[in-house]
Amino acid sequence: MLLAGMCLAGCASSAAGRAEDLGIEISRSSTLTPFQPSVPTLTPTPQVVRLGVDGSVPAALQDSIQLNGGVAWVPDGQPAEAVISVVGADESLSAWVYALVAPFPTVRDGVSLEELKGLWRGEPLDDLQGQPLHVDEATRLSLEAQWGEPASGLVETAAADALLDLAWQAKTAWAIVPFERLDPRWKVLRVDGVSPFDADFSAQAYALTVHYGLLPGPRAVAAGSIQLPPSNRDTQKMTSLLMTGVTALTRATGKKMETEGMTYPAVDVIGWFEQADLVHISNEVSFTDTCPPANPGQTALQFCSRPEYLELLDYIGVDIMELSGNHLMDWGWDPFTQSMQIYQERGWKTFAAGANLEEARQPLLLEHHGNHLAFISCNPAGPARVWATEEFPGVATCDYDWMAAEIRRLREEGYLVIATQQFFESYGFEPGAEQIRVFNMLADAGAVIVSGSQAHHPQGMAFTNEGGFIHYGLGNLFFDQMRMPDGAAPEFFSAGLPIAGVRLEFLDRHIFYEGRYLGTELYTAVLEDYARPRPMTDEERDQFLREAYKRSGW
Repeated sequence: MLLAGMCLAGCASSAAGRAEDLGIEISRSSTLTPFQPSVPTLTPTPQVVRLGVDGSVPAALQDSIQLNGGVAWVPDGQPAEAVISVVGADESLSAWVYALVAPFPTVRDGVSLEELKGLWRGEPLDDLQGQPLHVDEATRLSLEAQWGEPASGLVETAAADALLDLAWQAKTAWAIVPFERLDPRWKVLRVDGVSPFDADFSAQAYALTVHYGLLPGPRAVAAGSIQLPPSNRDTQKMTSLLMTGVTALTRATGKKMETEGMTYPAVDVIGWFEQADLVHISNEVSFTDTCPPANPGQTALQFCSRPEYLELLDYIGVDIMELSGNHLMDWGWDPFTQSMQIYQERGWKTFAAGANLEEARQPLLLEHHGNHLAFISCNPAGPARVWATEEFPGVATCDYDWMAAEIRRLREEGYLVIATQQFFESYGFEPGAEQIRVFNMLADAGAVIVSGSQAHHPQGMAFTNEGGFIHYGLGNLFFDQMRMPDGAAPEFFSAGLPIAGVRLEFLDRHIFYEGRYLGTELYTAVLEDYARPRPMTDEERDQFLREAYKRSGW
């Protein structure tokens, strides 16, 4: 036994030595552990949550939902464990913005939420003249979840694609549509003074925001297994462009600036300019150091602007300077060339004029929030001294075959084209036959907006079949005309609005979103004190729009 014990001890010591020689560490205090076969760990099969969508969810939201695992769509008619539906704001996964809309030639600008809810409950509005409020099925169910069942006869359901035609055929019918279903032929009506076109829009504070989420609650599926877009309106995808009529800082307008301050003309309308991402000005007069102090009694039609007047354009935040006007060369090439240099130094983008004809015809290409815009223009009216040539600077002449081809090319490249014209002047609201032909030709070529920059008197509007917007003339912006020229009739715009037509102004705020032209908001103003446009009163605006739409054939 002693020998055996000694042998075991010696053998163990020898074995340990050999292990250490091999670099293997062995703990001498360890005990032998009997062999135990490993038992596999059972992993439970993850449960797949069956997900459904109820009828209140708009099609665009349904198409945008992403499932990331652990969730599967339930076949139609099968029970679901979670459903996407209308929920409260505190459980919202997506805030979907809707708009109250009417045919574009609608005079009224908005309603209160209480009026809209009253209509939903069965209290008619005089403006609809007995016509119903139209919605598609998903919109009806969404609003019903918040406002209760709508009144029979005053709220009617129709296919989403049919709403626009139904409203235009009825002329006075309104509708509620998701933001992504807006079209230029709709007028977006404000609700409690708020429009989804507003620059400072807040979906959370807007009466027509509907929240969608999961029922029975947000914990019905694992976090991250389902993704909904946060909204259908993203400010980073939207562009607003404010287009204006004639600016000519000279004569009495210039004198008022010299006596009242350089920003005096814009003090009453500056808020409109602040609502725009891009501000367009059609400036018809060149700046020069040799321009004398303004003379309100000047009779010669040769104009110049003093350099200090540029403060006004800085104040309103000019981004885009159209140079199609027929007075740009009144003081010669040098002031024109110097003005072009001034605009470039200020970072203003120009179009319609250049150092030669080729440069003058170049479209202005801009990108803002993913929207690609192209501006193109020409001047058919002259005078000849203002036109650019192959060698000399000036304004683009009109070759309409070239212009139409250029518009088509730009559209094929993905640009939304805005075409303007310095057309032949007329002091009436109705455009002439040739003006109608040219403007429609440019729209048919693919311009989404065709706008007349020549008009000292506002002119009518039209839509193409594809939803392109034509405005034949916006009227003046900053120019001193307070009465109609001698021989021009009538003296007043209409019996209901006894104001000279040259004092009435349109400013068009165009909205673009995700590469689409979405719509236009019309601002209306009256020129005061030879220089200062002010917003129309409610009564003036009512009379002006009513007459403008009527004389536009609407």
